[in-house]
Amino acid sequence: MRIMDRSPFDLSGKVALVTGSTRGIGKSIAEEMARAGAKVVVSSRKAEACEQVRAEFEKQGYQVLAQPCNVSRKDELQALVDAAVKRWGGIDIAVANAATNPYYGPLTAIPDEAFDKIFQNNVKSVLWLAALTLPGMAERGGGSFITVGSIGGIVANTVIGAYGMSKAADHMLVKNLAAEWGPKNVRVNAIAPGLIQTDFARALWEDEKRRTEREAATPLRRLGEPKDIGAIAVFLASEAAAFITGQAIVADGGVTIL
Repeated sequence: MRIMDRSPFDLSGKVALVTGSTRGIGKSIAEEMARAGAKVVVSSRKAEACEQVRAEFEKQGYQVLAQPCNVSRKDELQALVDAAVKRWGGIDIAVANAATNPYYGPLTAIPDEAFDKIFQNNVKSVLWLAALTLPGMAERGGGSFITVGSIGGIVANTVIGAYGMSKAADHMLVKNLAAEWGPKNVRVNAIAPGLIQTDFARALWEDEKRRTEREAATPLRRLGEPKDIGAIAVFLASEAAAFITGQAIVADGGVTIL
């Protein structure tokens, strides 16, 4: 019997680090990476949440390292990367998922502190993580860096404008990093989700009237689920996406095509 070639989606032997990965989209990404064979590093601000996910993943037979990290603090990001390298020798896949949005309302009324926090967490921390991981990927012969953007970075929104601005910046950051690191076989891409049923987006979907309206305006007639994004991250991290870089893959049920 002929031995089948390895699946292009197989991540066996790879090390994947995912920020903000104890719930929602980040947890789904980490879980799907582990399911595809990767050793995963999970993190969030709370140590207890990290340990809960670590225990859950280990029960499923996944190889996992858990470490708390506030991505707005550069020293904590450095410690997270160092822990992964110490445990497994390097990082092949990095996913910048952690983000914040402390303000809902018109842009002209946003407090300076909220604006600064959004860009610190959603943009600067992504660049920090890239600077901490891309050189190592290049040394290992290549890798994949993924950031979780948003359709808020593509279309206007009257209540989360600053968040959308930060995600548009992330989409452009991906393009620039892809151009810089492509010659070293490091791919850089973004995923731009639509409305996903997570705690982060609860204010946008838990209202029944708003939810019904959004579903009716979505060609697939439903809201997204975290698992819809996790599988896309596996694709972008794998050999299946070996010729894809500098892109923002939109996963919104078709909202932005209308």
